[in-house]
Amino acid sequence: MGKLFTSESVTEGHPDKIADQISDAILDALIEQDPYSRVAAETTVATGLALIVGEITTKAYVDIAKVARDTIREIGYTKNAGGFDADSIAVLTSIDEQSADIALGVDKAYESKQEDGGIDYGTGAGDQGIIFGYATNETPEYLPPAISFAHRLTRQLTKVRKDGTLDYLRPDGKSQVTAEFGENGQVKRIHTIVISTQHAENITLEQIRKDIIEYVIKPVIPQGLLDENTIYYVNPTGRFVIGGPQGDAGLTGRKIIVDTYGGTGRHGGGAFSGKDPTKVDRSAAYAARWVAKNLVAAGLADKLEVELAYAIGVAKPVSVSVDTFGTGKVSDEKIVEIIDKIFDLRPAAIIDALDLRRPIYKQTAAYGHFGRTDLDLPWERLDRVEEIRSKLQESYKEGKL
Repeated sequence: MGKLFTSESVTEGHPDKIADQISDAILDALIEQDPYSRVAAETTVATGLALIVGEITTKAYVDIAKVARDTIREIGYTKNAGGFDADSIAVLTSIDEQSADIALGVDKAYESKQEDGGIDYGTGAGDQGIIFGYATNETPEYLPPAISFAHRLTRQLTKVRKDGTLDYLRPDGKSQVTAEFGENGQVKRIHTIVISTQHAENITLEQIRKDIIEYVIKPVIPQGLLDENTIYYVNPTGRFVIGGPQGDAGLTGRKIIVDTYGGTGRHGGGAFSGKDPTKVDRSAAYAARWVAKNLVAAGLADKLEVELAYAIGVAKPVSVSVDTFGTGKVSDEKIVEIIDKIFDLRPAAIIDALDLRRPIYKQTAAYGHFGRTDLDLPWERLDRVEEIRSKLQESYKEGKL
């Protein structure tokens, strides 16, 4: 047997993802009215309850309870959900303004305060933090295979629920994919698939298993990767009627590995959802993915991870490092030099380059923030590939490689 690696995904009806989507729906509603809103919105959901807390400074007015209810309704928790109904739950809020001490560093970067020449370094980082971006050429979306397949399964699980193909399904669900890799490092086969899906009470496990394999797994997993030895676990507990926040409380930022690369590569210190782009936990993570994906697409490595580190109130990263896991076509140090020449990784520059002061965040709050072929996300665009190749050629000509 070859090397095994497993990643998971969850549906938009998973309690933690409900919380993420509410937080990002609030962010979107605020940014739509006031693009310079400072937002840190955290959500907790439980039986009969949604609690939204955080710090928000904005010129906008948003009915937070309505945004929360609309989001929950869109996910599918209505009168048939039991224990968590968009129209009958209590929605509680506790919102304060962003700390004035934090705002001091965000409004004007540390470097601008030190310069005598009038140089404006723009926005300072909203907090200290380490951030990672990752890309691999193993899949068309430049994602590791296991997380790519896991997301495909949860998207399909939601699709067949919402379009009525399997109308007995309910919003909560999970997938998990174990991929087996050959000696060449490529996926050889799918070893195990786990699907757990909430369902109506009157449906048999036998029917669920048959339908999930036929309508969820087979349409999205390449048939060449499934064989007679592939193991399928469908609702392995035998019953999943009680789900969503009635079955388990949910919290913003608790599915960070699902949000990123499925455990391949490292994760920084913060979650994404509910945070405006002055928070480098979010904007710099998007930038790091953008950098890594363009470098891999330009052929500098087969796999590449970028680490960025920031200090609160300081615009420029305090460090930029690269790991190509032995697949680099040039040295990691040279790749860092190319990054420095092509990508401006100050928060204000990232916000500008990726056009982040727009209501684009709720759509990222389920099924991953990266590799989304169903969405047009600016950090997924391969718009620096030719410039990277050009810089590389210049280095060759100058004898620096």
